[in-house]
Amino acid sequence: MSLAMPTVPTMDLYGTALRSISEPGGTRHWYARYEGGPRRALGGALRRWCGTVDQTDRDLLARAPGAVLDAGCGPGRLVIELARQGRQAVGLDTSRVAVRLARSGGAAALCRSVFDPVPGEGRWDTVLLADGNVGIGGDPAVLLARCRALIGATGRVLVELDPPGTGLRADRVRLEHGAQRGSWFDWAHVGADAVAGPAGDAGLRVDETWERAGRSFAALVPAS
Repeated sequence: MSLAMPTVPTMDLYGTALRSISEPGGTRHWYARYEGGPRRALGGALRRWCGTVDQTDRDLLARAPGAVLDAGCGPGRLVIELARQGRQAVGLDTSRVAVRLARSGGAAALCRSVFDPVPGEGRWDTVLLADGNVGIGGDPAVLLARCRALIGATGRVLVELDPPGTGLRADRVRLEHGAQRGSWFDWAHVGADAVAGPAGDAGLRVDETWERAGRSFAALVPAS
């Protein structure tokens, strides 16, 4: 008899996590496990992802002009708020559960990766990488180059970053909940003082940085 912990596809476990938010104690015992490293509780992050926008989010969206593409939109709190404001916005996420939740909140959302073909390529005014989504894929320079291709000549990429001093770090991470284990996926962490490097490699430059309520952000614009 095997005593191995069950492994489920990462996005399936992520979808389970998003659905759990409506259950009593649903955000408890969710963790991100770093390969060869620590396990970090995700309860607070889940509550924020599945909640409504706060003032820090509103400040971010106020700096997002024109048509907005929210890459890794999750259950859609930001793109839902943009829709509520009557803004042109689309969310992208690889989780069907996340996309369904975003749509149920009134947002336009597509179930696909930011690396897949996207409507309006090269014409978006803003691409959002909130909630640390600059880490998607584990190579921020590659992700930012993709975002550079999605925006127009006067567009911008708004990224949420780790605190200064984090540096630039690539990891392998999986979700864990009780006996369930997701599959490993590549992720990166980019500190607020380290984003200029991958941004420059992607043909972008740092136009502005700011911090609010313990969260760090940067606005990136085309270098030329």
